[in-house]
Amino acid sequence: MAQRPNRAFIPGKVKAFLVDQEQYLLELVAYIHLNPVRAGMVKAPGIYRWSSHTAYMGGEILPWLNTGIVLEQFSKNQIKARQMFAEFVSEKIGDGHKDEFHGKTSLDNRFVAGDGFVDNILSQNEPLCLPKPDVHAVLCHVKTLYNLSDEDLASAGQTRVLSEARMLAAWAVRELSGSTLAELARVLGRDSSAMSAAAARFDQKRKQEKGLALALAAEELKKKLELSSFQA
Repeated sequence: MAQRPNRAFIPGKVKAFLVDQEQYLLELVAYIHLNPVRAGMVKAPGIYRWSSHTAYMGGEILPWLNTGIVLEQFSKNQIKARQMFAEFVSEKIGDGHKDEFHGKTSLDNRFVAGDGFVDNILSQNEPLCLPKPDVHAVLCHVKTLYNLSDEDLASAGQTRVLSEARMLAAWAVRELSGSTLAELARVLGRDSSAMSAAAARFDQKRKQEKGLALALAAEELKKKLELSSFQA
């Protein structure tokens, strides 16, 4: 890689936020799509293989992603909406890090919103709880990220892609899901100790400087799982 990545691109934790749609949604989506560009990983958001930007532009269909929430704010005409969205994102390429999208400027860091929105939500006294994904949701998104099938993940193959995908799945089940590594082991036809070791290897590798790609994969998987939980 010719350019040293900006380490600020990868936060310590990726959280789910409740977003004030009218004020922040479009800006936040553009900010997320441009994360790989700011990190120097790619020149344009659509090039990054784990970005959902291609889906917004009509290049692929992701069953778990509802692009209409964003695109319809530009136009009811889908073609025009995609064109306007692409232009909107392009205009933001020069923008840098924004604290408001990391929960640092709101009264409550669970929100990306103005103080009035936060006060209104909190006054309802309803807990903001998201259901944790199960092992099948984790595997579904891992397969999408790596373009793999159920048979691939359960096979005896030990290629770099398969090993990385299984490590990510094990780590995600341990850290992000409501399932156990024993359940994952049953699905993949492996023993629990192997899954535990895979999760530990992934955690170790992603924290190393050379593990940038793994850290990006973990961030993208977290985002996909959290979006699924919001839409559930």
